[in-house]
Amino acid sequence: METQFTWVIEEMKCAVQQDGEKDVVVTAFWRCNGAFLDFQGTVYGSCGFAYTGGDFTPYDQLTQDQVLGWCWSSGVDKDATQLAVEQQIQQQIAPTVVTLPNPWSV
Repeated sequence: METQFTWVIEEMKCAVQQDGEKDVVVTAFWRCNGAFLDFQGTVYGSCGFAYTGGDFTPYDQLTQDQVLGWCWSSGVDKDATQLAVEQQIQQQIAPTVVTLPNPWSV
């Protein structure tokens, strides 16, 4: 069994008007969640876009997959992000750093 990843777009900020179009996405806030058995990890981030004319999809016709594709083609490293989530999960499975009680408190 391996880690299952789920990518989501949580929120988008839009320019009200830009280059003759309305509700143009300028920033997408994304999250990559991972789960393995009872262990979970997550990485959250944002990605900015610069619309300069050309192909345009109206806001109400956008899909999550389309916006995620924009993120990945605009600098969000999908593999590195998933690796970071995987590392969080591995730290839960086999921690290399732990918090111990202060010896004088025991």
